[in-house]
Amino acid sequence: MARYNKIFAGPVSETLPQVQERLCAAAILPGTALIESGSSFAQAGAASNAKIYIAQDNYLAMKGVDDAWAANDRIIGMEMLDEQFFNVRVPTATNVTRGAALTTNASGKFVLATTGNRIVAFAEEAYNNTSGVDQLVRARVAKGNLASA
Repeated sequence: MARYNKIFAGPVSETLPQVQERLCAAAILPGTALIESGSSFAQAGAASNAKIYIAQDNYLAMKGVDDAWAANDRIIGMEMLDEQFFNVRVPTATNVTRGAALTTNASGKFVLATTGNRIVAFAEEAYNNTSGVDQLVRARVAKGNLASA
């Protein structure tokens, strides 16, 4: 069960983030990283250098953050803006500290960046994921979304 019930985390004074809607060939979990692939979305790969979007929860179908978008469905990808917070999916056994640099792994989940990795976001909270399942962790986009560790 997820720790949060929404992917976009605010601030409440901000309007909702800019979004793009595209088809996606594979099932996608909310809170994972997406990239553009032609006229579709694809799951971001390990340390992807493409523009990153965050898969939004499917609130239109009243689905939760742990309900995957179905393959070949039209999904919503949120553009990460500097002043906004997002709850991003980190895999189990990931120990995140506040301020930790995050990149993407092969399945579009957010993991700790190592030297030479592109930094996509910074953790806004500390969380040691020993729950046995992927969890959502509050994060903010890295300035310019193109930094390297």
